Amino acid sequence: MMLLRLILTALSLGALPATVAIDLPDLPYSYDALAPAISEQTLRTHHLKHHAKYVNTANELLKSEPSYANLSPEKIIKDRKLRMKNLSLFNNVAQAINHAFYWKSLSPNGGGQPSGQLMDLIQRDFGSFEELKNKMESEALTCFGSGWAWLGYDASKGHEKLVVMKTTGAENPMALGITPLLTIDVWEHAYYLDFQERRGEYVKAYFDRLVNWSFAEENLKLLGLVIAKDEL
Repeated sequence: MMLLRLILTALSLGALPATVAIDLPDLPYSYDALAPAISEQTLRTHHLKHHAKYVNTANELLKSEPSYANLSPEKIIKDRKLRMKNLSLFNNVAQAINHAFYWKSLSPNGGGQPSGQLMDLIQRDFGSFEELKNKMESEALTCFGSGWAWLGYDASKGHEKLVVMKTTGAENPMALGITPLLTIDVWEHAYYLDFQERRGEYVKAYFDRLVNWSFAEENLKLLGLVIAKDEL
């Protein structure tokens, strides 16, 4: 449950009740705050129609089967057998969580570079900030169809490093034991009204104007990593 607690803390959702209900969170900024990179029309449509639909469908599915009543989002996302049994439940719960995480990965005052421990780890694990940025851009642009590009942390023994990855559909890095730190939504509904098929321009705008490195830094701090100077 540690990954779920970290993500819920990052999303300010708090502890889940005994009977799980997925909420549609308010955005941490106004609908016009990300313009011109992301227009008010795109943000309203994305949040109030697409995200809301995932939330509503997830809650309907959770209510439809008594055995789902006490399942946490993390359990639903990570349990492969459950996914095979009810793929719709997985897709809608994961997409609800992914979108809530995405909103906080954006900021009206975004862009630039991270600092502190996150920057130290970027330089250790990727060699430079530019290399990390290039890798994330590549994952976002080569994600076939719909999906997500992620910056995460692999805390598994023998790895213990930052990772960049793409996932297709509703997949979340939690299913692979990776703690998400930041994400880019590359489903077309995230950018098509503003950029049409030009995903590359959307990804460039994300890094130039929107990326919320403070959110990624907060998520990293929640892991409580202790890294010796000689490891950097």
